[in-house]
Amino acid sequence: MNVRLFYHSLLSDWNHGNAHFLRGVVSELKGRGHDVVVFEPRDSWSLENLRREHGEEPLRRFRRAYPGLESVAYDLGDFDLAGALDGADLVLVHEWSAPELVRRVGELRASSDFVLLFHDTHHRLVTDPGAMRAYDLRHYDGVLAYGEVLRKLYLSEGIARRAWTWHEAADTRVFYPRPGSILVPDGASRAADGDLVWIGNWGDEERTEELREFLIQPARTLGLKTRVYGVRYPESARAELADAGIEYAGWLPNFEAPEVFARFKVTVHVPRRPYVQALRGIPTIRPFEALACGIPLVCSPWHDTERLFEPGADFLVARDGAEMTRLLRELVSDRGRLRSLARHGLECIRNRHTCAHRVDELGRIYAEIRGDTFENDAPADDSSSSADALATP
Repeated sequence: MNVRLFYHSLLSDWNHGNAHFLRGVVSELKGRGHDVVVFEPRDSWSLENLRREHGEEPLRRFRRAYPGLESVAYDLGDFDLAGALDGADLVLVHEWSAPELVRRVGELRASSDFVLLFHDTHHRLVTDPGAMRAYDLRHYDGVLAYGEVLRKLYLSEGIARRAWTWHEAADTRVFYPRPGSILVPDGASRAADGDLVWIGNWGDEERTEELREFLIQPARTLGLKTRVYGVRYPESARAELADAGIEYAGWLPNFEAPEVFARFKVTVHVPRRPYVQALRGIPTIRPFEALACGIPLVCSPWHDTERLFEPGADFLVARDGAEMTRLLRELVSDRGRLRSLARHGLECIRNRHTCAHRVDELGRIYAEIRGDTFENDAPADDSSSSADALATP
């Protein structure tokens, strides 16, 4: 199977959460023997910002973490798109692509027989619908939407003829419990870095008040040793963290998050406001990855309308800042409860929410569209081999 993918960036996850899932899906497809090529614009803002702030070292670290992954950079003005798609069976175009690229790929689909899908992993259809209607999806076979509510919007708004729900998931080749975590204790060989860690970007004022209520104030009240990673934190936000006694550690390569999770007792998930109010049921990728690493998780309110998880068993939910404070106080001093919560969440990911599961789903969608077959059998013990090495406490 020849698979061609057009995404903002495979190389950079600087303020670009979709790179997490993309890397896992590409790794899984390649592991199953498919021929996969990822195209990304040469001037992607994520890669440009990464290089501007950190130079080339993060790219060297990326290549060490993902030795089989690479992308082809293109300039849209002189891109031989027909040549890039020659022989393709399945083509995915991400929603953060230029409208011109989306249109041109669609026009080629009109005279070709590959399956073409538009992949949406953002809230812009709700928060900036005009921008999304600028995409010409007439010749696309359908939309992959990362939540059921988003799938229904594409259909009800008449933007797509067909749409499927395709949630993000954890890349368990990379995200699995590391030594030092609650599920893989390593004695006194590694000292814990602290109590609470949060990995996420500040940006866009979409959850500023929520971060204050569910992260900053509970950490201050409890005196938890807390560290925050992420980008786009203005000086005022950094000052607010410092005033609460929280360490700000800047950008963290996503593939290094498992090692960080292993050095803290608990993490929290604070979804952006659009996912709480308008796009219920979309957790984004952070909870998948945290649970895959076996770190206990407490979430600010979001509505798991699609029953992806078992709230209260896979993770805890705090209805307000006071409840978040109480739950964190109880958890950090109760090793048994930490372990139980971590184990339940990890099993949920392994059983339902890995990139291997999502590639299985993609294969079924392809077969439905084409009425054909998709070589979709995962190699035995491949995608989950690292997770299966988990020691039994």
